[in-house]
This record gives sequence, structure tokens and C-alpha cells, in this order.
Amino acid sequence: MVKIGILGVGTVGASVANILEANAAIIEARAGKQIVVKRGVVKNLSKERGVSITLSDDPMEVINDPEIDIVVELMGGIEEPYALVKQALQKGKAVVTANKALLAYHRYELQEIAGDLPLMYEASTAGGIPIIGALRNGLAANHILSIQGIMNGTTNYMLTKMIQEGAQYDEILCEAQELGYAEADPTFDVGGFDASHKLLILASIAYGIDAKPEDILIEGIEHITQTDVAFAKEFGYEIKLLGIAKKAAHGIELRVHPTMIPQSSMIAKVDGVMNAVSVVGDRVGETMYYGAGAGGDATASAVIADIVDIVRGNHGPMLGYKKGLESGFRLLPKEEIVTQYYLRMEVADESGVLAVITGALQEYGISIESMLQKPTDDSSIAKLLFTTHQTQESKMQEAITALGRLDVVRGEIAMMRIEK
Repeated sequence: MVKIGILGVGTVGASVANILEANAAIIEARAGKQIVVKRGVVKNLSKERGVSITLSDDPMEVINDPEIDIVVELMGGIEEPYALVKQALQKGKAVVTANKALLAYHRYELQEIAGDLPLMYEASTAGGIPIIGALRNGLAANHILSIQGIMNGTTNYMLTKMIQEGAQYDEILCEAQELGYAEADPTFDVGGFDASHKLLILASIAYGIDAKPEDILIEGIEHITQTDVAFAKEFGYEIKLLGIAKKAAHGIELRVHPTMIPQSSMIAKVDGVMNAVSVVGDRVGETMYYGAGAGGDATASAVIADIVDIVRGNHGPMLGYKKGLESGFRLLPKEEIVTQYYLRMEVADESGVLAVITGALQEYGISIESMLQKPTDDSSIAKLLFTTHQTQESKMQEAITALGRLDVVRGEIAMMRIEK
């Protein structure tokens, strides 16, 4: 018999306990041993949890219990769970976590502490989708050329509604909050921070890149308008909030931002609250992983899969490699990203303006691929929409600053990146 302790019996923790009980026979058959929850830890003992396990409000009762073999950390947060997971490992216990924020900041320290002890974290990224296992094991023969992921269901739901139903950002955010997809303070989701934590975990497995959220480009969906949506449709694009890891000539690009992608791409067809991750390997080509990225049962499914792997003895090194990966690669600074761009601006509706705009872009070596002009409610102002050929991020940012100084430009200039 294998005994586990759960730190944090919320939605996911309760699902883990209930699935282990309800599906005990098939889980035992697959693991080769009976798996039972000895104790769960919560902050508020008076709150109903819908579980039949013993509960405590002291996490050290799990950490110090010599009968508990595996500690499952589902608390959320960063520093408190880090301290508890560290203590669990130091006491020789295996650990399973679904805590993406913990791993975004402390994955390398935890790998060092864990050593040969199992530390599994499939549920930390994209919920029930087995993307961690795919990168660590299934694609082990490949150099990973790129990763593109829709890794936040809230933003994907909102963008789907904006594209398919013409909803405005503010109204669809309110609807997402009413449905429970978005928090009262939605910044973590709509600002791209949730997806960035998951991207950093995947990039560590694929490239051995030790970066923190503060080191990479992160932008959210807050400024997307129906004008952007209409342009994307007209030119054959979908808009998705993507986490992107890409091997470039001299390093690795890591970025999270709204992205225009061709409607024909597989990942463009992923709608609603669903998640998907596309991984391109040098030998296997493109592979695609799709499923529920959140929810109690979907995430608990991934947690229990890790528990079963530990019981079987199938764990291996935490990040999937026993020595350093490819040498010579570095995290590229944001300014060195190279991609295509979409620009939206309002300008004075008068002759010669387009030549002024294109001339300003050419000064920074930026050439235009396509252009569209739209009227506005004010007859003296026109809306210009551009896409560019590939250029470097630093050049684009300099060009946007220069354009903003022109007398013919009215208000702020909006920009979105394009991935083909």
C-alpha cells in the first residue's frame, strides 16, 4: 500500500481524493499497489470539502508523518509551498505538484534538492493534457524546434467569443467572470502571466533555459478590439494568446502575447476554454496535444497519473535530462525577437499621410506586406491597418515611437505579432 498526503484540498485536491476512492480498483491494477489518501491539509477546517478523508490544518502533520510516501502539493502560491516541498524532499518523500507558479520560480532549486527522488508536475501545465510527459519522454529523440501553446482557457474563451460572436472585450470579460472562468481580478489570466509560468516549465524541459517570468516578453489581450478581429478575418488569421518557445540562430525566444496565426493551422481551430500545445521536433515534425486545460477532474487526472508513475518507478530526472542540454544557447533578449507585425493606428485623413507613414517605417528597415484603410466616426480621421514583413522587435519598437511623434498620427498605436 502507498499512502499519500494532500496539501490543499480545494477543487483539485478534492477531485484527487474522490477519484482515488471511486476508481481505486483500476488505479491499483495499473499501479500494481493500492493507493490511499492518509491525510489532507486545509486552511479552514469548518468548510465542507466533499471528501471522506481525514483533514488537518497543519501541513507538518503530512511532512513529518513517516507513513506518508508521496506528498501532493495543491496549495497554490510560491514561497510557502516551496518551503514545504523542500522539507518533504529532504525527508525522503516523493512529491507531486500542480503548482505552475512554484515551478516558474523554483524549478531548478527543486531539481537540485530532489536529486534521485521523484518530483512530478504533469498537472502544472495545461491541466489534463500530458504535455510534460510528451516532452520529457515521448519526444526525447528530438531537438525541439518550437513550442506554441494555448495554455489559458479564460483568454481562449474570451477571444473565441470576440471572433465568433462579435463581442466586445469588456462585455465578454464580465461574462467570463459570471461563468467562473475569470477571477474577480482577471489580470493573471488576461495579462498573460498564467501562460508565461507554463511556458517557462516547457522551455526548461525542451531547452534547459533557466528563466523567470520577469525575463521574458509578456503581453495580454486587454487591448484587442473588433477592428483587429475584422482585419484578422479579412486576411485569413485567427487571434490567439500564445506561449511561444522557438529555437533561433543564436538562442531561444520565449514570449507570451496575442498572436495572429493562419486560420489553416491546427492550433487556430482550438476554441472555447480548451487548451492545445503544438510541438515541432526535428525528427517527428509537428505534434499536437489538445484537451481540457483546467477543472478539478481534468487536473486531478494528471496528478494521479504522476502518482501512478511514481508507484511504478517510472519517474526519471525531474526536467527530463541528466546532464546539460545543447550548449551555446541563451535566452534571447526581448529586443532580438524576429517576427512579423500587425499595426493599427488612427491618422489624419488627408493626402500624403500614407507616404509619411510608410516612409517612417522604411527608415527602420521595415517593409509593409499588406495594408487596409477603414473610415471612423470622425470624417477627418482614418484608421490604417498594416502587416509587415519579418523584422526585429527593437526596430519595431523604435518605429512605433517615431510614428507616435508624427503630427498626422492620432492617439496610441496598437501592435500585434504574427506567426506563420
